[in-house]
Amino acid sequence: MSNTPASSPSSSPGPDLLPSLGHLTVPPQAVYALGAALLVLLAWLLLITGRYLIADRETRASIRQAFWIRRRWTRLAKAIGLVTTDRHPSLGQTLVIDGKRAPAPKFLVPSISTKCDQYGVKVTVHTVPGVGLAEFQKHAGHLAEAWGCTRVSVAVDKPGRLLLRAVRNEPLAQKTTLVPDGSMPTDLTVWNLGLDEYAMPAKLHMAEVPGMVVGGLPGKGKSALINGLISQLAPSGAVQFAVADGKVKEAHEGDYADIAERLFAFAGADLEEANALFQRLTQLRDARSKLIRQTLGVRGMWDVGPTPAWPLVVLVIDEAHTFFRDFKGSDPATKRLAGLAQDNARLVEELVKMGRNTGFLVILITQKPTGDAIPTAIRDVCSVALSFAQRSTEASVATLGENIRQWKDMDPSTMQHPDFVGVAVMAREGHEGFIRVRTPYVTATDTARIARATARLTTDPADLLTRSASDTTACEEAA
Repeated sequence: MSNTPASSPSSSPGPDLLPSLGHLTVPPQAVYALGAALLVLLAWLLLITGRYLIADRETRASIRQAFWIRRRWTRLAKAIGLVTTDRHPSLGQTLVIDGKRAPAPKFLVPSISTKCDQYGVKVTVHTVPGVGLAEFQKHAGHLAEAWGCTRVSVAVDKPGRLLLRAVRNEPLAQKTTLVPDGSMPTDLTVWNLGLDEYAMPAKLHMAEVPGMVVGGLPGKGKSALINGLISQLAPSGAVQFAVADGKVKEAHEGDYADIAERLFAFAGADLEEANALFQRLTQLRDARSKLIRQTLGVRGMWDVGPTPAWPLVVLVIDEAHTFFRDFKGSDPATKRLAGLAQDNARLVEELVKMGRNTGFLVILITQKPTGDAIPTAIRDVCSVALSFAQRSTEASVATLGENIRQWKDMDPSTMQHPDFVGVAVMAREGHEGFIRVRTPYVTATDTARIARATARLTTDPADLLTRSASDTTACEEAA
């Protein structure tokens, strides 16, 4: 019997293919999985580093800001009360607790994710019970201080999710100038307003909109807004403009003198002259209503959209309170003016309430659209409202409605600083709340240039309607 000891695995020839940790052998699958995980982590780190290196200086600052927002979020949320305390025991706690000792409370902290740009950080928040929109609005100032921002805006993204805009460089404070090129608008139902506070394009959908209210203090952007609208729409023969300007008496005066060639009708501050214009347009609306099915074959103009034969009629009523003023007095002259003002209100109310299907858009501009400036019967049926800087919250409410009281960071009365000239507040389309928009400055000279270049397109919609009705009748007789 041989006394030669048996060979052990460690003394066997050939390499040891399996790494070992002491007496523990690591399977190859675990090694491969660990290697793959390390490769994924390395790729992720390279991606993050690459994005940081190729970003501009301001975006890099936002990336660093976003890192610290995420890193310190749980502690900050607990410190300012943006958490919910859950004192109900979990299933595991109910199995181990003897019933005599209360379970330790749990803190439910809203989860967040971030996205950076050159202006700051967008923070998406998934809310928890008891911590929602109102709570984040209340603590917006605290968040701005903790995150090193000029401000933090809070808005509803979708149910159960909020969108916080942590602004380090205010996009609304960067004034822009637009030089219109006179190109044909591709879509007459969309009005490009400018950039919103998220530095994203802001658009206003004007299809099916019969009335629009624009309020704000003098010199805060109302005229530039209208210049921008006319410059965008004037190159299309499917839009015709009329103006009632309460600041002047004649068409060659005031803000609209340089675009008079592109207006098919104009009235100054004289109430009788304005009344004649409003009567003329209500008669056009009535005639269109009677002929629309016969001429267009549809119930409403927006079913087919405006055309050069049936254009959208845009009526701008600037300093609107001039035409609706409540005159007090018993002398014949005052009574006459009071009667004209009441009739003006009736005619404009008819245009706003009944002009949508036939292709009318009435834009009412005034500093403070209270009930004595624009009758509530008119103001409350205008489906779009924009407000530039106001002197008081009451003026903001008059323009935007009572809901603006719930969005204090959006109140136009907080935008009286010169940096906010040209910034308007409007309701968010499709979402709750409001949004601020930086409208570009369009000079009167550029607007006049566009008006002169497109003057050949100006025509009276009433003449077009008569011509269209005659052509339709001739076709029917020939058939």
